[in-house]
Amino acid sequence: MPFMLEDKLKERGATFLGAKAWSEQVVVDGRIVTGQNPASVSELGSKIVEILKHK
Repeated sequence: MPFMLEDKLKERGATFLGAKAWSEQVVVDGRIVTGQNPASVSELGSKIVEILKHK
């Protein structure tokens, strides 16, 4: 890519919450759930299930 995604997100006003490379990082904002990398998949799935149970 010709640019760093983190930089572009910040330029557009996003809050970027990164973690060390290949560590678990999941962020929930309302019904939006994001995971930083494959190490986050277990926690990401758990957060999605929590959101669906409260719907």
